[in-house]
Amino acid sequence: MRLRPTFCLLVMVAAGCSPADDKDDLPGSDVPEVEDGSDPGDGVRDVGDGDHDEADAATDEATDAEPTTADRVAAATQTAQGNAACGSEALPEGFYWEIGDREGMLASGSVTGSNTPTASQVIAVASASKWVYSTYVLEAVGSLRESDIPFLNFTSGMVFPLSVGAKEAVCGATETVGECAADVVEQESSVGKFHYSAGHFQFHATNAMGLGDLGGAALTSEISSVLGDLDFTYLQTNLAGALNTSARAYAEFLRRLLRGEYVMADHLGDDKVCASSACASGAVLSPAPPNEAWNYSLGHWVEDDPTLGDHAFSSAGALGFYPWIDSSKTWYGVVARRAAAPGGNQGVVSLRCGRLIRQAWVTGRVVSATIPERASAPRP
Repeated sequence: MRLRPTFCLLVMVAAGCSPADDKDDLPGSDVPEVEDGSDPGDGVRDVGDGDHDEADAATDEATDAEPTTADRVAAATQTAQGNAACGSEALPEGFYWEIGDREGMLASGSVTGSNTPTASQVIAVASASKWVYSTYVLEAVGSLRESDIPFLNFTSGMVFPLSVGAKEAVCGATETVGECAADVVEQESSVGKFHYSAGHFQFHATNAMGLGDLGGAALTSEISSVLGDLDFTYLQTNLAGALNTSARAYAEFLRRLLRGEYVMADHLGDDKVCASSACASGAVLSPAPPNEAWNYSLGHWVEDDPTLGDHAFSSAGALGFYPWIDSSKTWYGVVARRAAAPGGNQGVVSLRCGRLIRQAWVTGRVVSATIPERASAPRP
């Protein structure tokens, strides 16, 4: 891994598991459901008519004040535990969540379900692999080449055809990167338009990065040699979906991005394209909700919907693993989940929970609604 100057402020086969006794202690269920994270008894007094202006000014000042870390922790925890978008009906497997900054973890917790991973448990993260491969490419090359962009933002037209659709999730157990890429074809109607397919990465890894001869073990060594030792493992060679890792390891990857240790740190959100049928220009194929206008950058999403988006960078996977960095590049977060079966909507439902936990953290206020407040964060 090549260290760079730091910047201010910030599928599918599971591997072995670590002991399940490292779950984080959560605050008790008797934490008051206070929307701003404050003690409802603090500072409460009767205000006479003549004091209204003074009281209003004090309220405005309190509202504008930066939340404390304690405010953020309480708000995020209560939102994860109590919001229906994060509940057992939406996420029956349960999940581990974590939020931190460039220096380390600041809050974490588990919402227990039928198949809840621990923080250090190695699991398949499906399409969260995409952020890792794109970061590897920029780091290995040392810059962002113009020729790499169409493959990393899925506009190259090089896709897996429907006849080998299973390869969107998994290459053959013994196939090299190049052998898996042999099934990729150029779909002329997709050239220059967003088409969500693992074929872009598989073709690129073989023909632009020289990885064609690598099997799973060799691919693991290559990625680790460039990005550093992060407990990343590839049990097969699908670059877009074969990564196995833990929430704890992926969080360290995100912290390194926040610290500016990877070339990708300078390119989050760059060269983004319309990646949803809700965009004016549409997309050929996309797992994004049809009613939300998401964009896609270099191996990661940009949550840019003008009503619901907060312009965060993320990479949700088909088993529900959802990593993110907020638009200010101050905070990172992970929702680690193992859905019973892969599906395009699994990442979306984890995102719907995760973005509410993020909103609670950023504002220091518990989020009770299942739809986020209208985004007000500045675009990066």
